[in-house]
Amino acid sequence: MTLGCKLNFSETSGIATILEDNGYEVHEDECDADLVVINTCTVTELANKKSRQAINKMVQQNPKAKVVAMGCYSQLKPEEVSRLEGVDIVIGSENKFRILEYLSELEKTDKKIISIDQTINGRSFTPTYSSGDRTRSFLKVQDGCDYYCSYCAIPKARGTSRSGNIEQTIKKAEEIVSKGIKEIILTGVNIGDFGKNTEETFFGLLQKLDKVKGLERLRISSIEPNLLTPEIIKYVSESETIMPHFHIPLQCATDNLLRKMRRRYTTSLYRQRVELIRSIMPDACIAADYIVGVPGETSEEFEKSVEFIGKLDISYLHVFTYSERDDTLAVKMEGQVPVNIRKQRSKIVHELSDMKKSVFINKHLGEARSVLFESVNNDNMIGGFTDNYIRVEVPYNENMKNKIEMVSLVLLQNNGNVLGEIK
Repeated sequence: MTLGCKLNFSETSGIATILEDNGYEVHEDECDADLVVINTCTVTELANKKSRQAINKMVQQNPKAKVVAMGCYSQLKPEEVSRLEGVDIVIGSENKFRILEYLSELEKTDKKIISIDQTINGRSFTPTYSSGDRTRSFLKVQDGCDYYCSYCAIPKARGTSRSGNIEQTIKKAEEIVSKGIKEIILTGVNIGDFGKNTEETFFGLLQKLDKVKGLERLRISSIEPNLLTPEIIKYVSESETIMPHFHIPLQCATDNLLRKMRRRYTTSLYRQRVELIRSIMPDACIAADYIVGVPGETSEEFEKSVEFIGKLDISYLHVFTYSERDDTLAVKMEGQVPVNIRKQRSKIVHELSDMKKSVFINKHLGEARSVLFESVNNDNMIGGFTDNYIRVEVPYNENMKNKIEMVSLVLLQNNGNVLGEIK
């Protein structure tokens, strides 16, 4: 079971491969498994809660199984995780790929095993990719972060920034393509930092990936605005493989709050990046992350933020409500926003995001766009994403899975998906 980000999904697949290569079989139903592995998340306090709930649920559903809790929540709160009933092994971020060692050790002892490297120094990098979906794969190209934003616990959970080299990454991409997968999504903690330890660059990686034979679609996942250079944006606009889709964290929307949160850009730079994308890729999807209720977000600061976002030509937002994290600078800052105010503001920004998404989608109704079809949903429809990341569905046809088709975008439905017609 995987919680949290796409990086976790990529790593879980890598761990599953290690287990399968050593005689384990994957069960679709966790209740039938002898071993349950839960890859946890700690990006917010809510993520911690969901991780605990997932562990407790698995133990209740399958009390006879050996339970391994690993990942970011386990890294930051190992004793807390180890106290959960039914947990046999607790593994931190640095050691998760050594799971076979701990399983072997468990056979020799009745005691719980806790393996946490308290100082993740970024010595190791293990490239992985997700393989559960035969049409899209999340390829891990980078791990860790050196930014230490004042609200974020991830650098302590993931360690310092590191990556493989371009040659190693290209081999993984070719391996993915050889499995018949048509789309790769690049993932990491701070992917724009790729190559920091190898004297290579993320731009250089994109140029090489763009030439991988048989790769039909490539997407850039979340990338910091200061690392999304004009050079990269221009290259994406000229590529037939890299999709016109950007996920650019904003987090705060006034320069005062950006400074307090130790972000490495200004609102002016963020606006420039969005405007450059729109000027050369007017149809591109541009998503932003935004955190509501950070310390110092006064009513005036919030109003300025909403005004800035309202004028920004983005497609939608991922809205997070600030939650206090142990051992971060923000938890000790003045100007903590009451929880009820955070919830009120979150609702306002969610509504703003919904409006922007509706405008973005409606702008493209009537167009024909390429769609990679992936799955069947409950209403006997098959769905997929356009090049610019609009979710489209059409009546189910088994032969369309993992096919790229031109589709007319007809109607925005109540479920948020667009009803399409095959051209």
